[in-house]
Amino acid sequence: MSWAGGSFGSSGTCVLAPNAGPMTLDGTNTWVLRAPGSSRSVVVDPGPSVESHLAAIGDAAGDVSAVLLTHHHADHSEAAREFAERHGCGVRALDPAYRLGSEGLGEGDVVVVDDLEVHVVATPGHTSDSLSFVVPADGAVLTGDTVLGRGTTVVAHPDGELGAYLSSLERLRALCGEQSITSVWPGHGPVITDALGAIDHYLAHRQERLDQVRDALRVLHARARSGERLDHEALPRAIVEIVYADVDPVLWGAAELSVRAQLSFLSSRG
Repeated sequence: MSWAGGSFGSSGTCVLAPNAGPMTLDGTNTWVLRAPGSSRSVVVDPGPSVESHLAAIGDAAGDVSAVLLTHHHADHSEAAREFAERHGCGVRALDPAYRLGSEGLGEGDVVVVDDLEVHVVATPGHTSDSLSFVVPADGAVLTGDTVLGRGTTVVAHPDGELGAYLSSLERLRALCGEQSITSVWPGHGPVITDALGAIDHYLAHRQERLDQVRDALRVLHARARSGERLDHEALPRAIVEIVYADVDPVLWGAAELSVRAQLSFLSSRG
């Protein structure tokens, strides 16, 4: 499936960054949000410091009132300060290290620019500082890397935590009903028009992976009882080789982060 960004709803424009790769899919989605008829915008996740990309964002954004970050990973945040300084605005983020100016960003905040409202929802799990942004006028939620437009995301252990991630998915699921959210505007990959279906898929996928990790642990412990050495330091990679055997090995490093998060989650629940 090809994805190139574009305009969505009454207020959203996605400018696709030229940083495609195994972890970034087609590239990072930089979102420009602006109310109809307004000259002022909000830019979400300026992405990598690539001049052509920053110029394209500037062309789409016009008068930028604020830059918002969904989380600190470099493919979303690298150019935030540079872009904001060019446009004379601040960078608002949950993590103070990524802010420019005095304003932070967190649960319950509402960013208002003319007739545009962006409601901030804390959705930790992928990272500890992950935020999602609800745009009520379009029934849309910008999820950063919490929900992707294609495939599933990594729980980036140890900063990311599976229990928090599952709670965040449940929170987003509830918001679909409470705030009539129908679309996901993700940080990578195409827009999803069935938000509830996508979140239900993510929840089912996580449960399936937990079951697979439990099964892999049983296999590895049975091998150990048969005399095969079980190296606990190498246990996460051994689980990856069983559970993710059908996944391109180039992604096994990321998969190992998720497995470590799954093992921590299972351990915390006895």
